[in-house]
Amino acid sequence: MNHLKSVRKENELTILNIWEAKRRIASIINRTPLIQSYILSEKVGRPVYLKLENVHEIGAFKVRGAANKILSLNEEEKKRGIATFSTGNHGMAVAYVAKKLGIEAVVCISQRVPNAKVDSLKRLGAKIEIYGDSQDEAGERCYELEKEKGLTVIEPFDDPHIIAGQGTIGLEILEEVPDLKDVIIPLSGGGLLSGIGLALKSNDPSIRITGVSMEHSAVMYESLKVGKPIKLVEKNTLADSLLGGIGLDNKYTFQMVQKYMDDVLLIKEEEISYSMAFMMDKHRMIMEGAAATGVAAVLGNKVAHQEGALAIIISGQNVDLSVLRQLIQNYS
Repeated sequence: MNHLKSVRKENELTILNIWEAKRRIASIINRTPLIQSYILSEKVGRPVYLKLENVHEIGAFKVRGAANKILSLNEEEKKRGIATFSTGNHGMAVAYVAKKLGIEAVVCISQRVPNAKVDSLKRLGAKIEIYGDSQDEAGERCYELEKEKGLTVIEPFDDPHIIAGQGTIGLEILEEVPDLKDVIIPLSGGGLLSGIGLALKSNDPSIRITGVSMEHSAVMYESLKVGKPIKLVEKNTLADSLLGGIGLDNKYTFQMVQKYMDDVLLIKEEEISYSMAFMMDKHRMIMEGAAATGVAAVLGNKVAHQEGALAIIISGQNVDLSVLRQLIQNYS
């Protein structure tokens, strides 16, 4: 998946951006645990580690990038307020950081965002605007607010500060797993994979990066196939956090995913469902569908076997209880 690697030099991030992000967000973001899953390790015959980004206060990794971006704003920008568009987790991250810093925030979401995430947004005090049937349509409303009210838009993924913030996950993994060989990363707009990929491959280019997405509406996957960003109609999926376009004018993540991702896997809905239930059963761990895609890749023996440690990014845990009840019923 390393084709079409032409990277615009003016847009290129470096490992120094990630170290800067690590220092900037330290006052807001706590280091997350990395644990070995002995059940998964035994299944594949190599050490498998879980990077628990689901334990952040908002229940998802997105708070890293949001903190780095918002903390980089000048005082005038903070005073005017901020806006964002999201499938849920990024919106919660922006609302959480804005509340901590006393900044007014508007979050634009589509009608597809699950109730659990809408309720969390309300608790965090953000003003919510529900617009359209996709993240792209919610984004259109967000940019209208930028023009109407002078709000600063906090991009969900295609922004150097967002990418660098997510990349701090890679630095933490490197510090704890010296024999790291493989990392499995949920793939949507590409901010998470771009940041972690940059952090890891700047240290050791031989580390393999595998992106995982759902079969339905995998926009980055389909865009890579045709060599340019495209739009897709969003379809219902358990991995709702991976929905949303990558932007037809994508400046960063499309090229960075091309550069750093070694392989990409599409996960069936029934595999996502089973993996969510499996982790509740075996690890007593709640995770949302997007986070379970990496576990599904291991359970399905989809990752090429080799020596050395494998890490899975457990990206979030924000899922409706009604979904969990159905999963448990089907699993048992």
